[in-house]
Amino acid sequence: MGYPENILADGEHVVLHRHPHWKCLIVPTLIFLVVTALAGVAAGYTSSDLSGSTRSVLWIVIAVVWAVVVVWFFLRPLISWRTTHFVLTDRRVTFRNGILTRSGIDIPLQRINSVEFRHGVIDRMLRTGTLIIESASEDPLSFDDIPQVEKVHSLLYHEVFDPESGTRPGDGFDGGRRR
Repeated sequence: MGYPENILADGEHVVLHRHPHWKCLIVPTLIFLVVTALAGVAAGYTSSDLSGSTRSVLWIVIAVVWAVVVVWFFLRPLISWRTTHFVLTDRRVTFRNGILTRSGIDIPLQRINSVEFRHGVIDRMLRTGTLIIESASEDPLSFDDIPQVEKVHSLLYHEVFDPESGTRPGDGFDGGRRR
């Protein structure tokens, strides 16, 4: 699902659009591979010394268990990842997530007091991290697994605290600015 461009105000343009980092999909992918291998091994063992109807019932049970596990532990996280959007426009920061029940938050740029990021050793190697935005009258909001968090931090900082500069805040970054 793409980002809904129709929620933008007149004259507002997207500076940056990101999904969570792909590292969120490592565990679901490993679960998919392990469950598929286990289902294959289980199906292989059911083919010997069983009557045709018993073997068919066992294969159906294996297939149903495999399908439930794949849908819950692989497809659901994959769709959730794809439907999660972190968007920076020239007027606000928008975060949307959810599959059936959608939720979101918009933070006007003029209400942002501080912007910071955190990432450990593994996050630095994967070029991801947590972006923390503190806005007026709210607790700080943390956005986990933002790809290229340092660039996003810098871009957001320039949008918030240097909007009148002669440089375009997205120059030099592959931020997806619409020109």
